[in-house]
Amino acid sequence: MECITISQINNWKKNKNKFAAITAYDFSFSKLFSNQGIPIMLIGDSLGMTIQGHASTIPVTIQDIEYHTKAVRKGTSKSFLLSDLPFMSYYNTKEALKNTAKIIQSGANMIKIEGGKWLIEIIKELSSRLILVCGHIGLTPQSFNYLSGYKIQGKEQKDENQLIDEAFLLEEAGIKMLVLECIPEQLAKKITKNLSIPVIGIGAGKYTDGQILVMQDLLGINQGKIPKFAKNFMSEGRSITQAIQQYINEVKTGMYPNKKYSF
Repeated sequence: MECITISQINNWKKNKNKFAAITAYDFSFSKLFSNQGIPIMLIGDSLGMTIQGHASTIPVTIQDIEYHTKAVRKGTSKSFLLSDLPFMSYYNTKEALKNTAKIIQSGANMIKIEGGKWLIEIIKELSSRLILVCGHIGLTPQSFNYLSGYKIQGKEQKDENQLIDEAFLLEEAGIKMLVLECIPEQLAKKITKNLSIPVIGIGAGKYTDGQILVMQDLLGINQGKIPKFAKNFMSEGRSITQAIQQYINEVKTGMYPNKKYSF
């Protein structure tokens, strides 16, 4: 696998080449995923639940993301690394700049932040410094308490309209990628079709440019509630490497996610 860049990811969208991404938190899995050809890895604040055992992503700190980004980068020189800015680490432009610097210096290519309109000025400032920013709308786990749990978003017309508006505003502000989480498949299709930037879905149906799964869900080792959109690629007795290859192939061919794993 050649070194993955944002230009290459943009070309995948342009040429309608679907791509697979996965969360990663350490050296060993990073190396394994990279060797199997996973082009994009997310050092997600999901580590608060999958690694640290918390009930949500809220307790994760910027130091946690720094640590795990460094570990994942040691496992791959070629994969494109996307790292979350955790809860309250970007509540204003000054904090966003300070904490983004830490994450990029730890080895990330791009940072990801959750939210809509309130992020516009922060995104503009980061983008003006030539920092790659990924947006994240729909179900935003850092809003766990406000949303009263993990629920599908955008089911009502007004909520659908709001998500479409936010997607356009975020792109205009300067994001170079967007994650859509837990929204209806047809809404994700509208957003993906009308944005010029790559869109990655998780629980957002088959029409996004790419898909991402939490590695524990993909490998069937999730210790909590299994999301509707999560497919266990180990369920047919595959090895981990076979499971990853199957995931990549099913995303590329559009087999995953099918209706069973969509809203």
